[in-house]
Amino acid sequence: MNHPTPAIVAQTSVRRLPRLALLLLCLAFIAAGFIGRDAWRSADLSTLGFMAALSRGEASWWYPTMLGVAPDFPSLLPYWLGAWALQLAPPGVNSDFWVRIPFILLLTLAFVSTWYGSYYLARTPAAQPVAFAFGGEAHPTDYARAMADGGLLAFMASLGLAQLSHETTPALAQLGFSALLFYALSALPYHRTAPLFCAGLGMLGMSLSGAPALALMFGVGGACIHGVDRRSANDEGDPLRHQTLDAALLLLMALAVARIAKILGLWVWKVEWPTLTWDYWNGHIQLLLWFTWPAWPLALYSAWRWRKQLFNLNISRHLSLPAWFIVTSVGTMLLSGAPDRTLLLALPAFAAMAAFALPTLRRQVAALIDWFTLLFFTGCGIVIWVVWIAMQTSTPPQPAANVARLAPGYEAEFQILPFAFAVLATLAWGWLVRWRAGRHRAAIWKSLVLPASGASLCWLLLMTLWMPLLDYAQSAKTMVKQTRATIQAGECAIVLNLDPAQTAALGWYGGIDLQPINTTKTCQWMLTEPARNSEMPAGVDRTIWGAHTLVQHPVASSEMFWILKRQ
Repeated sequence: MNHPTPAIVAQTSVRRLPRLALLLLCLAFIAAGFIGRDAWRSADLSTLGFMAALSRGEASWWYPTMLGVAPDFPSLLPYWLGAWALQLAPPGVNSDFWVRIPFILLLTLAFVSTWYGSYYLARTPAAQPVAFAFGGEAHPTDYARAMADGGLLAFMASLGLAQLSHETTPALAQLGFSALLFYALSALPYHRTAPLFCAGLGMLGMSLSGAPALALMFGVGGACIHGVDRRSANDEGDPLRHQTLDAALLLLMALAVARIAKILGLWVWKVEWPTLTWDYWNGHIQLLLWFTWPAWPLALYSAWRWRKQLFNLNISRHLSLPAWFIVTSVGTMLLSGAPDRTLLLALPAFAAMAAFALPTLRRQVAALIDWFTLLFFTGCGIVIWVVWIAMQTSTPPQPAANVARLAPGYEAEFQILPFAFAVLATLAWGWLVRWRAGRHRAAIWKSLVLPASGASLCWLLLMTLWMPLLDYAQSAKTMVKQTRATIQAGECAIVLNLDPAQTAALGWYGGIDLQPINTTKTCQWMLTEPARNSEMPAGVDRTIWGAHTLVQHPVASSEMFWILKRQ
């Protein structure tokens, strides 16, 4: 029995979001955070060290290391991409930006795949709105385009997307390839060659980026959904033609990719079983709620309104496929040592599921979303501007005092270009709010315009007005400057138990010739982590090495290391 669809959409409600406005919004979100900043003290910085080691031939391409230390999570493809970018970089260019180009393309791939995945899911017959007695209902293609616009806006509005999607880490590569796999499984009822190729590429890319288990589960689940789906039509022929064969091919590709990951040593189990403590569950629940906001409440609302199709023996691909990606990612998040980076892979599916709530939203719910978004992001924008003014003028005094306390030694400088971009973004937000409050023809994607634009506004303001402060607090350049006051570029220094991010910073920004502890070179300097109470570590031979300088980060006081000099 085919249950009726809850979507009631007229043709007048599926007008397209202006392409230029959508492209500019996506460009602003993608560019902000990739341009004009240093690598930060996290996986974003440590991956640069592994890429540089590969590009210089200091490590094996099949086993990336940095001074003999392997990454925390086995991965290959992200380090290859960065190393290839460094090798192809013209002399004299900014290596920080050049190495990010492949990752900019991966984030763009995630955006494009989310749009097309939502588009093909909305094309399925089970997702179509109610047909009116006298016509006037939304045309399937126009309806699918409007829903895809809404899915992309929901994806962009997700709060957890901002920082992790702008880091040169395996997590971003996993996001790009998982979104590509999501598109491939969504489009398979309408095309064969391109979706099958993209499905194989997506699973292989995820596996080479350190997520072979999720690639296998996504692929096997998607193959089962495609194999039992009898409601997705093909506009060009028999909907059941080649369906069993395609499902078998997906299963074979998933198993083959898992085997490749096993051969390459990428299949490493790092399962952390959940503990029955309030702190554990409270932390993961809070992460899930804010990381996927505002997509998760819309996704829940969508599951409720479409429940007769979701909880039904007849598979509805537009609901089952996003639900499988969401359940798999959230379940893996509970067992992962990096829950935020695992949850990142669920955002395309959350966005697609959230889009199917749009044609069922009541006017009061849509108004509540608009007002909450308006107040929240306008308030965040005002706070960012007030703190920036305080950094520049010391007025108001309280925010200026807070900055001085949290970032001692920081001196603000006025930069005209970031200021101009921030002003343009703020004016665009004001115009958008005025447009949204005006009277115009309704569109089903209108409820997500303000969340996506507000998230982009705040991210852009942070990456322009606050960028010098964030670089001062999050990068390791201040520690590099302290080190360079003692050790000149090109000098040899032995590294002992140093954090990978600090090692990468000293080699990337400091130009110091770093050597492992077992080196045959005779170095005059050693860099090592301190023991408790900032003392020299007990394992250092004090007859050979003497304490010289304790280097400490000005903001993160726990970030420090000793510079030891040969006696």
